[in-house]
Amino acid sequence: MAKAQDSPGELIAGRYRLLDVFLREEGRALWHGEDTAFGRPVVLTRSRAAEHPGEEKPEPAADRILRTAGILGPACHGGVAAVLDVVEEPGFVWTVTERPPGAPLTDLLGHDLVDHVRAAAIGLGVLDVLTSAHHEGVVHGELGPSQVWADEHGTVTVTGFGLKPAAAAPRVTAPSYASPEQARGEATTPAADLWTLGAMMYALVEGRPLVQDRGDPEATLRAVDRLPVRPPRSAGPLAPAILGLLRWDPVERVPEAVVREALTRILRQNFEEVTPPEPLPDLLGPLGDHRDGGGEDEGPDGGRAGRGRGNLPAARPLLLGAALTLAVAAVGTVVLMGGLPGGSDASASGPAPSRAATGAPTAGPTASAAPTGRTPTASPKPSPSPSRTSGTTLPSGFSLYQAPQGFAVALPLGWKPVETQSSDDLAYRVTFGASGDPRTLAVTYSTQLGPDPVAVWSALEPNLRAVSTGYERVGAIQPVTYRGLKGADMEWYSVSGGVRMRTLGRGFLIGGHRGFSLRWTTPADDWDSAANRRALKVFFDSFRTGAG
Repeated sequence: MAKAQDSPGELIAGRYRLLDVFLREEGRALWHGEDTAFGRPVVLTRSRAAEHPGEEKPEPAADRILRTAGILGPACHGGVAAVLDVVEEPGFVWTVTERPPGAPLTDLLGHDLVDHVRAAAIGLGVLDVLTSAHHEGVVHGELGPSQVWADEHGTVTVTGFGLKPAAAAPRVTAPSYASPEQARGEATTPAADLWTLGAMMYALVEGRPLVQDRGDPEATLRAVDRLPVRPPRSAGPLAPAILGLLRWDPVERVPEAVVREALTRILRQNFEEVTPPEPLPDLLGPLGDHRDGGGEDEGPDGGRAGRGRGNLPAARPLLLGAALTLAVAAVGTVVLMGGLPGGSDASASGPAPSRAATGAPTAGPTASAAPTGRTPTASPKPSPSPSRTSGTTLPSGFSLYQAPQGFAVALPLGWKPVETQSSDDLAYRVTFGASGDPRTLAVTYSTQLGPDPVAVWSALEPNLRAVSTGYERVGAIQPVTYRGLKGADMEWYSVSGGVRMRTLGRGFLIGGHRGFSLRWTTPADDWDSAANRRALKVFFDSFRTGAG
């Protein structure tokens, strides 16, 4: 017989200590915990064991959950919480996971309304995971706000895959977020997960669930199946996507591709607003972003935007669903954030633009590609290693530039954007310089990166080698931590106009396959000068992102 109550301090499986319960809902309790074997924080989820209709000898829950985690871990690129252990008890299952960044969406509900832009960003993060899972033949089936974690930097993590043993098994948790077909006891399909996604976005923007919990699961499920959907009042341009997902008939729900285009369009429109960012109260304080993105989407060069790679798709087809009234156009060719003709543009003086970049948004590599060719030894003097400086006063000779794209950086006096490029997936590059000055700084924002910044740089190096005159990498690609963010540095030489140039590229991840890079290019002979080291330090110390 299962015990009625768990208590703080109790050890699960003799190893995982329960600290405090932070959420209880129908069929589920979530605990903060500690893995005493490694001294690391964990989340322990105690779920009611689901029924196994039609199965004579069901697969053990532990085997099912761990098998599902093994499938989705590589497929979802960090979008699912890593499962550390599964412990079965009579009538219950404990799932032990790493603690995801942020907090579950239940923490947002019941407080202030979430604006439609943030709701769209969270929805897009969940959709990324669901799309990958559905592609692998995995349906969540128990999705709800407690299974989605988000932080203020845009990182979205989904938990709870594998709890549902079979498509025909009844849903046992979060009945308010069950789809109508689940409420009727029908088989669970990917369309059910899409309904739940719509119901969660509805709850975020409206401050209340689509269907209130009746206190009795059966009563709540009947309400889900029978009550009409009340159109959201605070969803703004997100309303058509939400209503498209909340179609009673699963066949009529809008496809995942259509939802993705709608959410991306909302984010892009918000991102492109011309309202200048608010003044930064602390110029040299911590960077306001998080984990993921890294090396970058670019084939780095001396500092200009580049030409696209032919092996990338030039356009993404758009499916138009009747449920969406948005006039969403097909996504055309977008700017490739990289693959530039390296050094040939690095020293171009004045604001004249370099070769334009055409192509599609790059998908960040997920495996490292070992670079080939000779790698020169790094110079005895290390590259400038930026560190935080105290205070908020800019050094003399620099002024703060606040970009309409949402970032800010201190630039030498007289510097300005000399080229700006953007793509439909929100990626962009802004290159700064001044007439007569051979130096450049390029700021790139990328939205489709792999999880390892070193691997991203490594995979891009062959393209850089092919398009750069006199290309030589300086030393090894170095993993770095930039204000707590995962990143990597790569340095290289190139030749432009007969002048040998040296570039340092720092890429870092901020979450959700997104990242920034800062690339500083200067004549190689000036690399170790005090002025160069000072400028690089100022760039790295002053750079800030907005919503990122």
